[in-house]
Amino acid sequence: MTEYQPDTTAIRAGRVYNDTALAPVLWASSTFVAGGVEEAHRYATDITMPKFYGRHSNPTVADFQHAIAELEGAEASRAFSSGMGAVSAVILGLCSSGDHIVAQSQLYSHTQLLFQAVCPRFGIDVTFVDGTDPDAWEAAVIPGKTALCFAETPANPKLALVDLERFGAIKGPMTVVDGTFAPPIAQRPLEYGVDLVIHSATKGIAGHNDAILGVVSGSEELLAWIRGFAILHGAVASPFDALNGLRGLRTLGVRLRQQTETATHLAQALEAHPAIEQVFYPGLPSHPQYELAQRQLDLDCGLISFDLAGGRDAGRQLVDRVELAQLATSLGGPETLLTHPASTTHVGLLPKELEAAGISEGTVRMSCGLEHADDLETDLRQALDSIG
Repeated sequence: MTEYQPDTTAIRAGRVYNDTALAPVLWASSTFVAGGVEEAHRYATDITMPKFYGRHSNPTVADFQHAIAELEGAEASRAFSSGMGAVSAVILGLCSSGDHIVAQSQLYSHTQLLFQAVCPRFGIDVTFVDGTDPDAWEAAVIPGKTALCFAETPANPKLALVDLERFGAIKGPMTVVDGTFAPPIAQRPLEYGVDLVIHSATKGIAGHNDAILGVVSGSEELLAWIRGFAILHGAVASPFDALNGLRGLRTLGVRLRQQTETATHLAQALEAHPAIEQVFYPGLPSHPQYELAQRQLDLDCGLISFDLAGGRDAGRQLVDRVELAQLATSLGGPETLLTHPASTTHVGLLPKELEAAGISEGTVRMSCGLEHADDLETDLRQALDSIG
């Protein structure tokens, strides 16, 4: 098969069950008729069979999985009903009582709470490290006990990066990357020797705020374990959401490039504004990991975080006074969204945990949409200029 550029793959992949249809096809059926007992037995014992029962798979979901696997350069992918469904299936499907996990302190809060509150109940120990320090990962690994190293890069919400080359070279445990903030057109962790990559495809991959999806990609051997657990786990991707995920993939390249261009423009403008204490964006030379970003990100993507000098009250004034940007908890869609992590996405964390993740009361995360950059800059400026 011809090896295409990622943009082309995103458009052409995932068409096994399309027949002659140009658009993705919705297979809404939850179950399929078998031609006899022997055929039913074969379907029941093949957990990849897309025409048996919806908890095993579905043709629309299978096409979404094929497309993601091709984009990631993976042998296989498995879709889930949410990003957290994918994360929990990896953790609980691959780790057992007595195992040890190394995870970074800069994480999406629900992933962190899974490690802190759920894993101990199953006898799984977790050590948190500074994900930006490559030596910290290796130092925390316990030979013969550490089963998994779990990274998120770029990390939510301050866009801290993990050095994928060093991370993928860790010996012993399986390595997993949550790459939600950098879809596979921007970053492909498997190319660095990472074992598994996870996405909340709800975000940039589906890209229209109309699907809840998660996906895991990696080797066929590891995906066999994850599929087996997923059938018991039950967080099954809906064919309706998989259809929207496939549709989103068709425009992923152009969306991501436009969002990156807008984010770069706005990050530069925000950095110069007196109401802003600090801007965090991998595409800015001021980002503490700018050189690493240039090496491992093909696109800097459309996420910006910044700290307002006036803290929580300044953040409240900002979101109250913008007219075009909107306050909502998601990212990667066509609308520009603002999020106040301390009161929403990371509200479940203790003050010391917020501090470890670099989140202050004045931290705001912005997901740049597809509006014109000049309109967004004007909107942000008028709101920032009015902060008292």
